Amino acid sequence: MVKERARILVVGGGYVGMYTALRLQQRMKQELRRGEVEITVVTPDPYMTYQPFLPEAAAGAISPRHVVVPLRRVLDQCHIVVGEATSIDHAHRTATLTTLATEETGGTEKLTYDELVLAPGSVARTLPIPGLIDYGIGFKTIEEAIGLRNHVLEQMDIASSTRDPEIRDAALTFVFVGGGYAGTEALGELEDMARYATRYYHNVKPEDMKWILVEASDRILPEVGEEMGRYTVAELRRRNIQVLLGTRLESCADRVAVLSDGQRFPTRTLVWTAGVKPHPILAATDLPRNDRGRLRCTAQLTVDGVDHAWAAGDAAAVPDVTAAEPGKETPPNAQHAVRQAKLLGDNIAHRLRGEPLETYAHRYAGSVASLGLHKGVAQVYGRKLKGWPAWFMHRTYHVSRMPTFNRKARVLAEWTLAGLFKREIVSLGSLEHPRAEFELAAGGKHPLDPNINPKGSS
Repeated sequence: MVKERARILVVGGGYVGMYTALRLQQRMKQELRRGEVEITVVTPDPYMTYQPFLPEAAAGAISPRHVVVPLRRVLDQCHIVVGEATSIDHAHRTATLTTLATEETGGTEKLTYDELVLAPGSVARTLPIPGLIDYGIGFKTIEEAIGLRNHVLEQMDIASSTRDPEIRDAALTFVFVGGGYAGTEALGELEDMARYATRYYHNVKPEDMKWILVEASDRILPEVGEEMGRYTVAELRRRNIQVLLGTRLESCADRVAVLSDGQRFPTRTLVWTAGVKPHPILAATDLPRNDRGRLRCTAQLTVDGVDHAWAAGDAAAVPDVTAAEPGKETPPNAQHAVRQAKLLGDNIAHRLRGEPLETYAHRYAGSVASLGLHKGVAQVYGRKLKGWPAWFMHRTYHVSRMPTFNRKARVLAEWTLAGLFKREIVSLGSLEHPRAEFELAAGGKHPLDPNINPKGSS
């Protein structure tokens, strides 16, 4: 039994934030009912995004609403605050927040707590490349994934309707920077979708499109091993996708991708997936960080040397106790994040009840990656798979990890229907500007008017 009322603050509603709060909710039902424990989750979105399904959502294989889990439904005994923590003074157990309400007034809100769980995740790591901030497209959120799908189909519409060969060539050139999971899977799924969509365009053929993957290192998908990485490169090149290894993007100003090997590609689509970095909130705390900006943690998922502070996932540097080499840390991926979150919830419950803490120990099982419909690579417990078996394992693994039976059933139903009917190739880009028609009717300028928005919808 908890001796005093405990206020637990969870910063972040992603993998770690949601699963930690869910575990606490399950472990401390009686305490929550008696009012001895209060769990507050601060999150910029009222839902958790299952990021491994973003490429399939972008390709139209899964509806966007089925890739996200509504936090208020899952965490029905927690207090959900839609907003962001801007700073944390752990010495005084105080967090400064901006919420939807305070944004209206320009103020902030103070929240006090007893136990802190920092799980803000990560943000895209960008470089000072000319033109990147103007024309780059990210791929970390469901909004970006659906926006990219609409954008790709829009470029095919532009290419189909223009008589200018330069505009057509730029519209049909798609450059992806970063050969990790996000970039490789997004490119594979979207190329598959676009190739299918060409059958409905009378003057756009698959060979008219250029798909380019730019990777600064000498391999892609390092998580699946060197052999499967080479197979992935060969598979992508077999589909006429250019895979440029040991190559960097040096500029994308004026919608021209300039690479370090001297190649230049006029393009209207540049997707940036070249890594992530710790969330900025970590730098706005008084908690210890390592040289990469992640919180220094123990194997029990406490912040090293600090009482009442916990972390896991992308924000935490957690020692890997299963590694042969001392000092090694667990990689910041979904496989570790979900497992760490469950143990983190258990350990907070142990601490509140005066029980000993458990140690996080999980040996990495392997990785799976989708390269489009019926195509994939996998390395699981040392076994290597490719093609249809790897693609099937990818789907099976991730649907098993999808939170809630509701979302599992909906995803399975969509996959089943997709096997019976043709792909959807509808672009709903106008959803990004819902007031455009009303403003035009009211006599104002259209938001896509190039005189006021030279970048247009891209």
